[in-house]
Amino acid sequence: MNKKSELEALLFVVGDEGIGLEELGFLLSTKTAAVYDLIQELQKDYQENPMSALNILEVGNHFVLTTKREFAPLLKKYAQSPLSNRLSQAALETLAIIAYKQPITRMEVDEIRGVQSSGSVQKLAARQLIEEKGRVEGPGRAILYGTTAHFMDYFGLKDLTELPDIQSMESELEEELPLDLFFDRYKDELADAQAASAIYREQQEQKNHETTNSNPYAPETAAQGNDKGTTGKSEEDDDEELTGLTSLSGNEEE
Repeated sequence: MNKKSELEALLFVVGDEGIGLEELGFLLSTKTAAVYDLIQELQKDYQENPMSALNILEVGNHFVLTTKREFAPLLKKYAQSPLSNRLSQAALETLAIIAYKQPITRMEVDEIRGVQSSGSVQKLAARQLIEEKGRVEGPGRAILYGTTAHFMDYFGLKDLTELPDIQSMESELEEELPLDLFFDRYKDELADAQAASAIYREQQEQKNHETTNSNPYAPETAAQGNDKGTTGKSEEDDDEELTGLTSLSGNEEE
């Protein structure tokens, strides 16, 4: 990448507003005299290259990247073509911003939209929907754009006060849209998940209860031990001991 290609990129981006030598010198980190020489070299490249449709036009102290004169009939045909009568979404967004914020510069439009709007501005100007309303007082003297009389006729407006009120449209949108789109969209799924979680907890509690009572004879054994008394002996054991004592007593008497 060299200074000449950087210059070409800047001229393309600034669009029909153009750019001055001082600003170009600052952006390119080059002296204004050297920048002017680069412009002359780039202009010569365009003129000598029959495959290029571009040209550099000096307007006051600004330089604008334009097309060569011989392409004017083609571009006029494009502007009048029925296939290009419909405005694109980008052009409509740009036109709406200019209509409500006029007078406004293209750079300010770019900041609001978040994207470059040079092409849309040029198309709207070619369709005579917007026009230059003046220039900013300051470095660069950027063009201020506003709507035209043709814009009023095109949209059937008597004046700008008939434009739809933005606050009213925002209120209508808030009423139409739910407050929590996420909850309304997934409330059924959330309910199913909560029900499944409750079933899972119930099953876990049941398993824990079954594990605790896994030996069904443990209570009966404990009860039998209590019936035997403190020695843990049954009635049959007592009878056997009594018989043994009687036999022993008889042997001693003999």
